[in-house]
Amino acid sequence: MARWDIEDIDGLIFSDGWREGTGGVQPIVSPGDGRVVARAGLADESDVERAGASAVVAQSAWGRTSYRTRSDVLMGAAAALREIREDVEHVLIRESGSLPGKARHEVDKAIDELVAAAGLVTMSQGDLLPVEDPGTIGMARRIPVGVVGVISPWNAPLMLAIRSVAPAIALGNAVLLKPDVKTAFSGGAAIAEVFRRAGLPDGVLHVLPGGPATGEAVVRSPHTTVISFTGSSAAGRRVGEVAGGLLKRVVLELGGNNAFVVMADADLDQAVAAGVAGSFRHQGQICMATGRHLVHESIADEYVERLRAAAAALVPGDPLLAGTTLGPLITAAQTERVHDIVQAAVADGARIVHGGAHDGLFYEPTVLDGVDEGNAAFRSEIFGPVAPVTRFRTEAEALALANASDYGLTAAIHTRDVARALGFAARLRAGMVAVNGQTIYDAAHIPMGGIGASGNGGRHGGHWNLDEFTYWQWVTVPTISG
Repeated sequence: MARWDIEDIDGLIFSDGWREGTGGVQPIVSPGDGRVVARAGLADESDVERAGASAVVAQSAWGRTSYRTRSDVLMGAAAALREIREDVEHVLIRESGSLPGKARHEVDKAIDELVAAAGLVTMSQGDLLPVEDPGTIGMARRIPVGVVGVISPWNAPLMLAIRSVAPAIALGNAVLLKPDVKTAFSGGAAIAEVFRRAGLPDGVLHVLPGGPATGEAVVRSPHTTVISFTGSSAAGRRVGEVAGGLLKRVVLELGGNNAFVVMADADLDQAVAAGVAGSFRHQGQICMATGRHLVHESIADEYVERLRAAAAALVPGDPLLAGTTLGPLITAAQTERVHDIVQAAVADGARIVHGGAHDGLFYEPTVLDGVDEGNAAFRSEIFGPVAPVTRFRTEAEALALANASDYGLTAAIHTRDVARALGFAARLRAGMVAVNGQTIYDAAHIPMGGIGASGNGGRHGGHWNLDEFTYWQWVTVPTISG
């Protein structure tokens, strides 16, 4: 099996091959054991400028390649990722604090994204439309947008970057990828490596790790025409403001404070299992995590007790150690932020049923009861292993609570009455709704995204990618003369 050794690219960026960035280097520290994983090469504004100019030239040729060539490269990248998946999974665990199961799942999802992107090239690229002159053909055809800037986060770094990179490249564009520095290898270098092995021409993909200044340079670059950003709502507002001012198309997939509604007739075994996974998977550091458990008062005591028992059974620790079922938070700053919210929630009247403390970056799985609409835990996207429970009496009250948020990413409703659930879902302000399932669910072929503070709609996935990474061109062609 082919190997991928990140020591070979220590301190480098990927821009027309592996090279030193002018922004220096930064050690990557594993949140699991505190050891240095490797040193990430950093790109600064001058690297972004150079990469953008190179991408424009490369895209001109890449956008004219046959659909078969582009499909072969995407499928080749999927094959390459399968070849080095063990190494990529290990880096994911070390860099992001992922449990092994989460790392395997993320690689599987990234492969799905590559394969789905390969299929985009054979989808309809336009329409024939009537023209007043019967001797003229009128067509609306899709044209690559040019150079796409992708800014991706640390929590699911491989999948959330490749979700934009793959379809953009498949549709004939070049890409400037700015991964979060904390996961520069699993969220950037790994993607460069699989496309390099697949034969993607130089200049089509540039990987430029860096901080906010590097990200802003990608957004402001005169070479980028579309910006795809995944991250916090606060940062997304800044990206939208800058890109919008430059009249660039912006794809925003932001945070979530997702409602998990448990009706009185719910299957409690099913609901508790889904609620536990929704709040504690990857330590709650997922935009689709269950942020608010809204539970009917008649079953709330039993639900809370089952949630407590499940939380108590989890074992925080280094993901590389056997028996660990809950990994670390990404940084000390994030740990303190989570703890501050928990303490504020208690000050606002919530009761800690389990947890509420941490040992370094390892935050105890925490269950809060008595969380009302004004509570800090209700209002915040916690991004930690915390399950706040709010009780309701009527369906109307449950709907009002679910919609009492600026976010609108995903939601779930548990009830044995599916028709009732469908009617409830239609009134939810959420881009995605699961009936009797988890708030955490996505796939390469669905319209992924939310509304409000969660972003600007379902922009990722399937044929919806065509609307983001191509533009329409209207062409008329006379076919009969005289």
